[in-house]
Amino acid sequence: MSSPRPEPEPRDDLPTTVAPRLRSLRRRASLTLEAAAGAAGLSPAHLSRLETGQRQPSLPMLLALARIYGTTVSELLGETVAERDAVVRAGDMEATAAGGWTYWQAGAPGRGMQALRVHVPHGSQGDIVRVHPGEEWLYVLTGRLRLRLGDTTHLLAPADSAHFDSLTPHRIAAQDPDGVELLFVHTLLQSPTATLCLGPTIGDRS
Repeated sequence: MSSPRPEPEPRDDLPTTVAPRLRSLRRRASLTLEAAAGAAGLSPAHLSRLETGQRQPSLPMLLALARIYGTTVSELLGETVAERDAVVRAGDMEATAAGGWTYWQAGAPGRGMQALRVHVPHGSQGDIVRVHPGEEWLYVLTGRLRLRLGDTTHLLAPADSAHFDSLTPHRIAAQDPDGVELLFVHTLLQSPTATLCLGPTIGDRS
C-alpha cells in the first residue's frame, strides 16, 4: 500500500475564498470528500483541511481539483473575467498557422473550453504523439482523419466525431491529399492554441 503523499507547505498568497469554493464546487460535482480526495491523490483529512482553510492548496493540487470538478483554476480561485460576447462572427475569425496546421478561433478566450476550426494538411505532423491534460472532442467537416488513440487507429469520415481524454497518447493526421478540416474543442484546462497544434509531444522524432 503506497504511503500518503506528503503535504506541501501552506501558501499565503491565495484568496480566502478558495476554501469555501473548493467545497461548493465538489458538491456541485456530486462528489463525496472521500471520492474527490482519492481522485486527486490526497487523503480525505487533507482535502477537508483545504476546504476549511486550515491548509492552502499548491498549484498542482488546484490543477488536479479543477480537472476532477470539471472547472478551471480561475473558477476555483473565484477570479472574475470581463464580459465576453457569446457569438463569434465568421468575419472575425482570423486564420493563424502553427506547425503546418491552419486554425480559426471559434470561441471566446479565457473560458473553460477552447473551440477551433482546424485544417490539417496531408503529411503534416502525422508522426507527432500528443499527451496533455484535459479532454478533446473533434468533428470531421471535410476529408478523412486518421486518429490514433493509444495502440488503436481509427479512420474518421465527414460527420464522424471522437471524444477522448487528452492524457491518452494520440496522433492526428489527414488521410487524403486535400487534407482534413475539423471542429475541435479542448476542455477543462486552458492550453495555448499552438500547443494544441504542436504538442506537447512524447517520443523522439529524430
